[in-house]
Amino acid sequence: MLPALRRCRPGPALGVALGPSPAPGSGLLRAAPARGRKTRHDPPAKSKASRVKLPPPVDPEELLVVTERYRLHRLVLGALRAEFRAEVLQKKREALLAREDSAELTEEHRRLMAWNEAENARQRARREERIRREEEERKRQKLQAAENRARMMEAFLKEKEKEVLQLQEEAKTFITPENLDARIAECLDNPRSYNFAIDKDGRIVRRTVLA
Repeated sequence: MLPALRRCRPGPALGVALGPSPAPGSGLLRAAPARGRKTRHDPPAKSKASRVKLPPPVDPEELLVVTERYRLHRLVLGALRAEFRAEVLQKKREALLAREDSAELTEEHRRLMAWNEAENARQRARREERIRREEEERKRQKLQAAENRARMMEAFLKEKEKEVLQLQEEAKTFITPENLDARIAECLDNPRSYNFAIDKDGRIVRRTVLA
């Protein structure tokens, strides 16, 4: 800072123009002269007359990266501004609606809640009725299945009983050690010929006569 202050000290010509310096301790200050600046109409200095200003070199890859980063930065800032603006507008709209339509919204809410409760009650009644019908249908199907099983078991028992009775009836003609002699005598007294021919319908058309 000292060199700058030294450069700003007035020269002898300026000191003469400004007058004598105030005495020390007198409380008076001398204004520092302003540094002169060229106007846009002044010609350039001779040492810089032939200088050609060139822009600083820029790396294309770095320029591409910086440009992309600036674009992303602007997109993020734009999105944040839009989000905040929408949030502020939504809050203003909600506050306005709350002030203007609070009574109407309360009445609408009460009416919708009543309708919702009535609809829930109706749906609950329908669901209970459907469950009751399904339970009745399930019981009916179980009863029908039990009846079908009982009917099938009864038919099976009747069929088996018939087979047993038929077997008992056929057992009367079985050859046993007790009736073996009687059956032999019966066969000798009543000879039968099984040498015969039948047609397509199973009728006997010719039989060999026993001698």
